[in-house]
Amino acid sequence: GFPTGLGAGTATGTSGFGTGLGTAGLGGFGGFNIQPTQQQQGKGGQQGQPQPTQLFQQVTALSAPTLLGDERDSILAKWNQLQAYWGTGKGYYGNNNPPVEFTQENPFCRFKAVGYSCIPVSKDEDGLVVLILNKKESDVRAQQQQLVETLHKILGSNQTLSVNVEGVKSLPNDQTEVIVYVVERSLSGTSKRIAASTLFNFLEQANIKAQLTQIGVAMSVTRTELSPAQLKQLLQNAPAGVDPIIWEQAKVDNPDPEKLFPVPMVGFKELLRRLQIQEQMTKQHQTRVDIISNDISELQKNQATTVAKIAQYKRKLMDLSHRVLQVLIKQEIQRKSGYAIQVDEEHLRVQLDTIQSELNAPTQFKGRLNELMSQIRMQNHFGAVRSEERYSVDADLLREIKQHLKQQQEGLSHLISVIKDDLEDIKLIEHGLSDSFASLQG
Repeated sequence: GFPTGLGAGTATGTSGFGTGLGTAGLGGFGGFNIQPTQQQQGKGGQQGQPQPTQLFQQVTALSAPTLLGDERDSILAKWNQLQAYWGTGKGYYGNNNPPVEFTQENPFCRFKAVGYSCIPVSKDEDGLVVLILNKKESDVRAQQQQLVETLHKILGSNQTLSVNVEGVKSLPNDQTEVIVYVVERSLSGTSKRIAASTLFNFLEQANIKAQLTQIGVAMSVTRTELSPAQLKQLLQNAPAGVDPIIWEQAKVDNPDPEKLFPVPMVGFKELLRRLQIQEQMTKQHQTRVDIISNDISELQKNQATTVAKIAQYKRKLMDLSHRVLQVLIKQEIQRKSGYAIQVDEEHLRVQLDTIQSELNAPTQFKGRLNELMSQIRMQNHFGAVRSEERYSVDADLLREIKQHLKQQQEGLSHLISVIKDDLEDIKLIEHGLSDSFASLQG
């Protein structure tokens, strides 16, 4: 038993929990429509009514257990509350009744949240069925053909049926998701996909499921869209163990109601699973982004190379055009050598003379060009004359110019001295050579 002091101290402290879980506050659970089916018939009577419901057992274990019959029952109620909040353990509430099992699905568990998942868009006619395998993605891809052959054997090795793999995706905990569909070909040559519900019902048979387990299939689910009525029913009714207020708030906070719908997350395992799936999807997205980035870089390099080649080919085309034109001119001169000027050539010469005369006319292009050139010279001349009045040089800039000119002057002086030294050396060499030549002649 519990010490008397502890029991007395907790008996007065039960009011600290409020009336929500107190003995007198049992009416606070009226929102759950709890009707106790076990009633006492009086002093010394027997309980002949049916066993209470699980929710009523949980409420009794949390608020008014009658296991010990004294103040220690209030401590036991607090312990049951702690177990219910945590979502694990057993709650004892009566001597003649078995304990109630507290799981994370009980409505009093605090470790619950609501997330969002994508609404499936595949139809039943698409025939997509998801197989969850307890194998790594690399192993599944390496044995994909064997998996298809095994599934074909499970389907009875029917020649009119063919198993196809829609996609393979890695999952956490070394699991792999394989999406398959079955195509049926008739004798007339037409083909159609087996409905997803039909294929799923076949795979869920006991003997078929045992064969799937042997090849590592842990679970099979259909991937079909929800009808508007099913989606409405799913959103209207809160899942078991989730407070309706939280469910309504989750529907209001839905970032994209057209593509997402709320799903409950109960316990740390579910939260960890969703976190691992999100990390896995993030890695896949990052891998895809890296592939796209590499493709873009490669395309940019190819584009730069192509632009450079186009410019090179343009220059080469222009050079070849000029060379061809020169060859044609020389060939035409050789071909027309010794012949008199023909009529078309005379017309061309007249046209060229006309154009030349128009260009040389005083009021035409050449005259105007000469006039513009003379005006430019006059402006330059007047600008040079009035440069002192119109322009001024900044003092710092003038200092820098002087410094630069000084350095230039010093450089020229050094160069002149070097040249003079070299000339003296050359004269000395010439003098030595002349003396050597004179001695040789003597």
